[in-house]
Amino acid sequence: MAGESISRIAPGMFSVVVGGRREIVYVAGTPSDRWAFWNGHVFHSTDDSQRAKRPAGAIGPLVQSLTAPMPATVISVLVAPGDRVAKGETVILLEAMKMELPIRALGAGTVTAVHCRAGELVRADQELIALDSKI
Repeated sequence: MAGESISRIAPGMFSVVVGGRREIVYVAGTPSDRWAFWNGHVFHSTDDSQRAKRPAGAIGPLVQSLTAPMPATVISVLVAPGDRVAKGETVILLEAMKMELPIRALGAGTVTAVHCRAGELVRADQELIALDSKI
């Protein structure tokens, strides 16, 4: 589309232009464990080769693990097992380096497990929430 572009500014730093607006996106991690930080949002993508590959067109549950992007303190857990969440909904608030980090659901689903509590220190890549998504 016209007016849309992505250009690398520096290692891990990209300029993204969409709809005439320029935004900076920071990306870190390996190709199989990628983190992106944009406009106060944290996105995490993994390529977990240990999981069985889903056949094309398969319908059923998909388990998502939401993990901590860095060592942090849990400010609040906003969901409990059994809660339904929407894509992009904040499920946990973390604090690291005096910054608040909202952890958001990558897709709609049901919370199957919460592995932390408010006030707890968590390590980088520690699983915080498990979601069961129907696709």
